[in-house]
Amino acid sequence: MATTARLTLDPAFRIGPVERRLFGSFVEHMGRCVYTGVFEPGHPLADADGFRTDVLELTRELGVTLVRYPGGNFVSNYRWEDGVGPVEERPARLDYAWRSLEDNRFGLNEFMSWAARAGVEPMMALNLGTRGVAEALELVEYANHPGGTRLSDLRRAHGVDSPHGVRLWCLGNELDGPWQMGHKTAGEYGRLAAETARALKRFDPGLSLVACGSSNSAMPTFGAWEAEALESTYEMVDYVSLHAYYDPSDGDVDSFLASGADMEHMIRSIAATADHVGAKLRSDKKIKLSFDEWNVWYQSRFQGESSLDWTRHPRLIEDAYDVTDAVVVGSLLITLLRNADRVGVACQAQLANVIAPIRTEPGGPAWRQSIFHPFALTARHARGEVLRVEPECATIPTAKYGEAPAIWASATHDAATGEMALFVVNRDRRGPCTLEITLPEDLRPVEHVELTDDDLSAVNSADAPDRVAPRPGTGLSQEGRRASLTLPPVSWSIVRFAPNSPQE
Repeated sequence: MATTARLTLDPAFRIGPVERRLFGSFVEHMGRCVYTGVFEPGHPLADADGFRTDVLELTRELGVTLVRYPGGNFVSNYRWEDGVGPVEERPARLDYAWRSLEDNRFGLNEFMSWAARAGVEPMMALNLGTRGVAEALELVEYANHPGGTRLSDLRRAHGVDSPHGVRLWCLGNELDGPWQMGHKTAGEYGRLAAETARALKRFDPGLSLVACGSSNSAMPTFGAWEAEALESTYEMVDYVSLHAYYDPSDGDVDSFLASGADMEHMIRSIAATADHVGAKLRSDKKIKLSFDEWNVWYQSRFQGESSLDWTRHPRLIEDAYDVTDAVVVGSLLITLLRNADRVGVACQAQLANVIAPIRTEPGGPAWRQSIFHPFALTARHARGEVLRVEPECATIPTAKYGEAPAIWASATHDAATGEMALFVVNRDRRGPCTLEITLPEDLRPVEHVELTDDDLSAVNSADAPDRVAPRPGTGLSQEGRRASLTLPPVSWSIVRFAPNSPQE
């Protein structure tokens, strides 16, 4: 069943700037994300420090700008001191989060070296689960102080003369969750986070700090947690975190395709909660949001941490992503752009192997999963200002989110070049949609790329690494200020427009 939708692109409809930190990723000591993912000494393509250069190249191609480390649930039982100094002297520890054995061959300084080679900003998480203010201050001093103190000189003795200069710090991780080592009530967490934030700002007032928000929108304390925790921390933090994973395993495909509706509801709910706290405190400050864990995750296939054995870097939730998953990831990126006035940081979880856009085999190849492509193309072409785009379109009934728009879109405008990029998803499984676009004067389409497939269950693999890939779109036409194209069912597309040259 073919439908028609309409939208208008106008550079005056500005939401906010495209924050480069929206294109973040996440490296946690979980499964094979670190070991045989980004780090594999002895691999044929490993560099002198053991970093897989094929993964580094793919990370740069993906367009990642920021990476959160070292967790995640892992951080709430982590002793950062175990991962610095001579490798042969580092202790092996139990990781209670994922019931794994952590040998600490890869730690803070290795991560910072890897981040520099990948060209990404580090975002560090602090352990406020089983540790506290003193340990957080010690880590920040080791990482960021130039020298002349015990901890900064210890870093220099470890071969890192210059400070790392980490600017963005998470005050713990998911501490509202009873699965977390050191789980706390909102009041307990708010007091500890405020004490830690106050101390860190004494060290360096320019640090940016992220307070823990709810682990997901299904938590019974969703909203209430943020309200109570922010009352204690509001004037000392810069962001509050959001986490969301979307599971296609229940067979409700229409709701899954409309996952962006839930993400947008979360963003707007927590933004309103933060603004309420600000009003209550009579503060002029506006807290931004850090959506520092998001992705598609076949969560119902995971049997839980208690099902795991105590082993070193096991194969853990290495989901193979299909075409539908890629379309949903594209729609979640659209949602983040649509809310760029409030979301200042976002991290897709995770980077390699564990629910990741990049997969690897130990000693073998690395390849792009289907979800790699919408992320890479959005990160590459979203520039300048995000524009408000509200398509006129049909709706799709969903069991979880009610009537959801069939067409989900955002756009950006780069004033320096005059270029616009339209990112659009057709969520409708029933048929294609003809999209009619009203353009500003003197713009012409220069590129149309789409990601879809006749087999929506197709995936990439080591043997077929390019089975699912973007392809040139067809049927794009323009007449005056009107452009038109056909969006296939269950598809993600980007259309780029550029100013006509003077001779035209």
